[in-house]
Amino acid sequence: MKKNSLLVLVSLTLLSACATVPNEDGTQSARVDPFERMNRSTSKFNDKLDDIVLQPAARLYVNITPSFVQTGIGNFFGNINDIWTAANSFFQGNVEDGFTDVMRFSVNSTFGFLGVLDIASEGGLSKHRKDFGQTLGVWGVPNGPYLVLPFYGPSVMTDALAMPVDYYADVWSYERPIALKNTGTVLRLVDKRAGYLDASTLLEDAALDKYVFTRDAYLQRRASQINAAKDAEQDREDEAAIKKQNEEEMATENKAP
Repeated sequence: MKKNSLLVLVSLTLLSACATVPNEDGTQSARVDPFERMNRSTSKFNDKLDDIVLQPAARLYVNITPSFVQTGIGNFFGNINDIWTAANSFFQGNVEDGFTDVMRFSVNSTFGFLGVLDIASEGGLSKHRKDFGQTLGVWGVPNGPYLVLPFYGPSVMTDALAMPVDYYADVWSYERPIALKNTGTVLRLVDKRAGYLDASTLLEDAALDKYVFTRDAYLQRRASQINAAKDAEQDREDEAAIKKQNEEEMATENKAP
């Protein structure tokens, strides 16, 4: 299911990217990607690293690891991510999502064998994915220019600045002994890369300029995430205003003779 969802996502993004081709004079590219030359060089380095190390490791992982074990590994680290997601939900003012995230972590950690089983999703508790870069965007901090970071990949200035916060807020970064933490970190990375194997093949076959597509897709996705969070915040404010107005009207009617 995860692989099918990724394929659909890439396919839809390819179609939408065709409608957002940069202007012939390069003004759009210069505005969102002023460091394009450096970013392209970094992107080539990352692609080489992926071809030589990450992609072969991910394919080996998929070939030798039973699917239910892969699912359990993904669930385990996803459960850990729910802790920081919950914090960012509260930072963004989304108390409902925040309590859902807390409940997810509690249920999966208790009844799902430390998150290996995703009991919460089966129980109707939706999973969210939020980080501090998204929170800064909701707070009104501009994304800044597009960046490609060595070893990490697509980003924007705000997300790059938020990365240390995301790292130190990750519970796994405090796991001990160090050997266990490092092993888990590598396993987490390989499992995540394995989920994009089919999608990356589709991207290679379909994209005329892989760099431009990746950049546009990342920026569109990031803008969509931030706008969705802002819209949710506006909906809560509107509901609170309507509730207050109704209470005032009821109070006025009760005072009337």
